[in-house]
Amino acid sequence: MATLGTRQRVEIELDAPRPRRIDAARRSYELDRSQMTSVLARQYGLREIEVINILPNDQVTPLDVSQWEAIIRSFESLENVHVVFANASGVLEAFGQFGNFSRTGPYFNVQTKSIDMHLLPDTLAHVFAIEKPGHMDSQSTLSFQFYNTDGEAAFKVFVTFGGSDPKPKRRAQWEAIRDRFALAE
Repeated sequence: MATLGTRQRVEIELDAPRPRRIDAARRSYELDRSQMTSVLARQYGLREIEVINILPNDQVTPLDVSQWEAIIRSFESLENVHVVFANASGVLEAFGQFGNFSRTGPYFNVQTKSIDMHLLPDTLAHVFAIEKPGHMDSQSTLSFQFYNTDGEAAFKVFVTFGGSDPKPKRRAQWEAIRDRFALAE
């Protein structure tokens, strides 16, 4: 049987219909919640947003993407965070602080000593606050994840990145931003 990946926990054929691949990814996630959503997406031939949408409701809070700038500016209060910026060619991870915001043409800029990031906000379509077990040690991670109009991750900001359970102060900071920008139900 040809499969989409050698590490699939739930095997499925390459040409399986999308709903079956989504279901296989969901079942795989239930077997091991520490799996990276980007890896699950690749293994099952899905957009990462489709994997985010299968996570349990208690792990994902949709935020108001129209408030993208206020959300990003709120990260300055978090001090040091772990930022993951990925595209089809690779992944860049940085540890630093948000701040020194500006606009240049279509770009929204974050330019500090530790983070130099230039975003195209018109491409942002979704943002979520996510709590899930980390892929390295299964410790709870708290993050804000932005997705583009293609359903792929634009960038992710981790308030905690495993190693130990989130400290009460970090959890409170994450919850305050999550609650402030959560979509009304």
